[in-house]
Amino acid sequence: MMYVPLRAVPSQTLNVVLAGQNCKINVYQKSVGLFLDLLVDDAAIVTAALCRDRVRIVRDAYLGFVGDLCFADTQGVVDPQYADLGARYQLVYLEASDIT
Repeated sequence: MMYVPLRAVPSQTLNVVLAGQNCKINVYQKSVGLFLDLLVDDAAIVTAALCRDRVRIVRDAYLGFVGDLCFADTQGVVDPQYADLGARYQLVYLEASDIT
């Protein structure tokens, strides 16, 4: 398990290497919730995924991503909002061995 650093801004893009995968992650707030796009080597793995507390984002191995991502509320069980990203709400990378 690894934490992916995020800032408390309504829209951000970051590049990070996860399990040897060159990932581009877009996180953005809309009126109905927080959303995430995940690209590996510029190929879309998931787009416009609604971010929920402790719900895996990728979910399916056939998409070609090793591991998974999820948000975790460190103070309760509320879905993430941008204002508390990186503090209350953490983006977590789960290695394949962590997924049951």
